[in-house]
Amino acid sequence: MMTPIGTWTAITMDCRNPRLVAEFWGALLGGAPRLVGREDWYRIGPLVDGGPAITFQPVPEAKTSKVRTHLDVRVEDLQAAINLAANLGGSGPSETYHYDEGTVAVMADPEGNEFCLVDLVAGAVLG
Repeated sequence: MMTPIGTWTAITMDCRNPRLVAEFWGALLGGAPRLVGREDWYRIGPLVDGGPAITFQPVPEAKTSKVRTHLDVRVEDLQAAINLAANLGGSGPSETYHYDEGTVAVMADPEGNEFCLVDLVAGAVLG
């Protein structure tokens, strides 16, 4: 095993309206958004056991294509999670996949950033 060069501390999302997107994710994941460093940068987390946070940074351009990286959010009740995401300003599911391990619903936050809600069957793990 190679020696790591550092420690993963956060994932950063580009946003036209960082506050709106941070409030969406904070409500979805249970973390209160807070300003960090600059007037228009927000962060939620660390969410679990001192783990990584999500940072929301402003950019002038709108999202134009599919993002190759997204968050997977494990949920206990898929339909309730879909409803909550929609009530918070998200959209979807655009696609739903059924696997032996469980069901995955592809969703989007208020600015169209994709994420997956994952309802695993008992005993299944992601990955």
